[in-house]
Amino acid sequence: MKKSLIFALALVAGASLSTVDAAKKKKVVVKEEAPVVEAFKLATSSDSISYTAGMSSTMGLVNFLLQQKVDTAYMADFVRGFNETVSRNLDNPQEKAYMMGITIAQQLVDRMMPGVAKELEGTPDSLVSGAFFKGFTDALLQDTTFFKVDAAENIFRTKMEANKAEKEERLYGANREAGRQFLAENAKKDGVITLPSGLQYKVLTQGTGAVPTTSDKVQVHYEGRLIDGTVFDASRNHGDEPAEFRPTDVIKGWTEALTMMPVGSKWQVYIPFELAYGSRDAGQIKPYSALIFDIELVGIVGDKPAPAKAAKSSKKAKK
Repeated sequence: MKKSLIFALALVAGASLSTVDAAKKKKVVVKEEAPVVEAFKLATSSDSISYTAGMSSTMGLVNFLLQQKVDTAYMADFVRGFNETVSRNLDNPQEKAYMMGITIAQQLVDRMMPGVAKELEGTPDSLVSGAFFKGFTDALLQDTTFFKVDAAENIFRTKMEANKAEKEERLYGANREAGRQFLAENAKKDGVITLPSGLQYKVLTQGTGAVPTTSDKVQVHYEGRLIDGTVFDASRNHGDEPAEFRPTDVIKGWTEALTMMPVGSKWQVYIPFELAYGSRDAGQIKPYSALIFDIELVGIVGDKPAPAKAAKSSKKAKK
């Protein structure tokens, strides 16, 4: 009897093992049924106007996304992100803060950080994204392990200014010095008058007309040159008519000269970089460039008939 029971248990155990082995050999695939999605319907007038409002709101969106360097091949992923966002309860302060964190992070990565990185080009430093992000979040969480925010801002500004000054001196220091030497030698020449501002001029033709004020619109012919003689602009390159503008619309050296010249005058004006474009790069005009202009003051608009055809004003002499 006992032998029969043991044998029966052995058969059951054997059958169980055989079943397990068979299950291992034959993998059973259970198909998951896709969730049933209820078809969207426009059941009411409010549904229709809301739907069309949504569609209309996408006008120009694709172009905007392309400008933001979004690959429109992944519009399904864009829609997924959109749906996840609108499904959140943005009236909840915690959810709202979370979503704003995502928005600000994108703005930092796309706009602010590239600007800082560009300013650091050509300097001993470079932008380390991990350190930037850590500094940003530490400030928001009031973690002053390394710096307080005011101290960090002062260190950053001071370092950036020092880097910029070193870079500009390395790239343009020789150009600035050449301009200074030119003006120093030019001041010794006959007929050259040096004003307290540093502006120099030589009268080529003395006019007898009215002297413009800063609010007048003047008519001038001009030619602009670098100190090596390179011509970078001339009014006659823009047409035969004189250029028209107010003295305050142009660089400081021009403003000072124009408000001293009687109509009919022609002056040669020598402008130090401080009264020209300063540290700005203006195409052919490199930072810290001293400039030479031949300026002929043809007239003041309103004092006599204006030219029949309006002239284009200078791109180079403008502020």
